[in-house]
Amino acid sequence: MSVRRILGKIYVPLKYFMFKNFPKSTWPNLIRLTMKIELGENIDLKNPRTFNEKIQWLKLNDQRPIKTKLADKYEVREWIKNTIGEEYLIPLLGVWDDFEQINFDQLPEKFVLKATHGCGCNIVVNDKSKFDVHNARTKFKKWYKTNYAYYTGEQHYEKIKPRIIAEQYLENEVGDLYDYKVFCFNGKAKYIMYLCDRKNGLKMAFYNTEWEKQPFTYSYPQMEEHVEKPNCLKELIEISEKIAKDFEIVRVDFYILNNGNIKFGEVTLASAGGYCKWFPKEYNAMLGEMINLSGIRR
Repeated sequence: MSVRRILGKIYVPLKYFMFKNFPKSTWPNLIRLTMKIELGENIDLKNPRTFNEKIQWLKLNDQRPIKTKLADKYEVREWIKNTIGEEYLIPLLGVWDDFEQINFDQLPEKFVLKATHGCGCNIVVNDKSKFDVHNARTKFKKWYKTNYAYYTGEQHYEKIKPRIIAEQYLENEVGDLYDYKVFCFNGKAKYIMYLCDRKNGLKMAFYNTEWEKQPFTYSYPQMEEHVEKPNCLKELIEISEKIAKDFEIVRVDFYILNNGNIKFGEVTLASAGGYCKWFPKEYNAMLGEMINLSGIRR
């Protein structure tokens, strides 16, 4: 293990403590330090040029209240319903302020539990008879004590009310559940990140809006297999742009089922928190050129 990776593991709890307890005026320096430790990058927040720099700049300078609503896994549902339509939402099975309020007897045999105030705080239940309630309770207690804003410096997470939602379990009749994450730059869809095979090791590939494979990726190697263009690609792009129209950079995540139905996953305002490990590295700058920050008061 490299020295930087060892330092990174040690730094995670320290980073959380500093973002939580240090004044907001120190956050630019905390972000610079985090970028240096976790990615080995020296960043310029006064004159941002790269994708990561501009994401970090937006985290510090664009605190519109709508961002908190979109990051909230429960509140975003009403906004999506009004923006693209209720048919794109995964059916909601319940919402609770506390884990002890959940009556699991009333839930189906398969469901997904999500904490509304963070990222990756999910429990997928595909067989309720094997569901470990005690383990789930322990996880949600930990998640409730955690404010995701202090992991990444994303201030829009800071004021989200912690809740738990249960959503319908999505599955295909044949094959994996496929993710399509649409990167929109200044309201226009430019690239779709395709993800699959999470159970055996995540596979990733980027495509443009004509479904031509792109020569870059981040954090994971590019998958070699060819992926068929989804029949609903035009619809996917159209609804992504409706969601993204007021944002300089946003990633809109969807699932496409075997029957062609599109289901909304989440709105991601800072992909990978702005700590993207781009391969090849030059795409960090190339994609950064596509983000226009001129509309935000400096």
